[in-house]
Amino acid sequence: QKTIAKIATCLELRSAALQSTQSQEEFKLEDLKKLEPILKNILTYNKEFPFDVQPVPLRKILAPGEEEHLEFEEDDEEGGAGAGSPDSFPARVPGTLLPRLPSEPGMTLLTINIEKIGLKDAGQCIDPYITVSVKDLNGIDLTPVQDTPVALRKEDTYVHFNVDIEIQKHIERLTKGAAIFFEFKHYKPKKRFTSTKCFAFMEMDEIKPGAIVIELYKKPTDFKRKKLQLLTKKPLYLHLHQTLHKE
Repeated sequence: QKTIAKIATCLELRSAALQSTQSQEEFKLEDLKKLEPILKNILTYNKEFPFDVQPVPLRKILAPGEEEHLEFEEDDEEGGAGAGSPDSFPARVPGTLLPRLPSEPGMTLLTINIEKIGLKDAGQCIDPYITVSVKDLNGIDLTPVQDTPVALRKEDTYVHFNVDIEIQKHIERLTKGAAIFFEFKHYKPKKRFTSTKCFAFMEMDEIKPGAIVIELYKKPTDFKRKKLQLLTKKPLYLHLHQTLHKE
């Protein structure tokens, strides 16, 4: 485990070197190649590790709203906008998509395809994923929270997901004023935790078949939708496609 954690550190160093604009690479490709025999013999490897590095600690995946307390301590006095909802549903790790509910006569189910999100620093995001939740006006969960797998790819100013989310309640059973939230999260090596970068939401009157783009807002996630602040003046959006299923 310790050896794998040290290899992880080397991979992060190599990743940082590739993203650096300075010509002098701190962790070269030749260095990376020295790890190959270690990986091939990982279960029996007992020699000294070739690089003096600290193992990457196990990443802490924080529950919705938890990471905001680490960065926005002052928000506590405000009644915790972004403080997350009660633990009525268990916290989930990335890649926890749920199957579509059984159909019922006269009832509508919603599938949302998360296509991509536009961000000016899309390429810098490590292990990005999106947490999807359905909240009432008080920010209480109406369905289990789901996390997408880590993004498929990053190119230019987009992080691409192309993943289907099955909303875990028939549309007719959602309370008035409910909204579907999308929290974009990524890993921060320096702080060693997964953080929310921005969020978007879709209200009930926006549920209709076809493509939709929704605006991105600054964290912390405001599930009550009281103090919304756009992430940037630039036109950056979350791109979705909705499919309605009705018996």
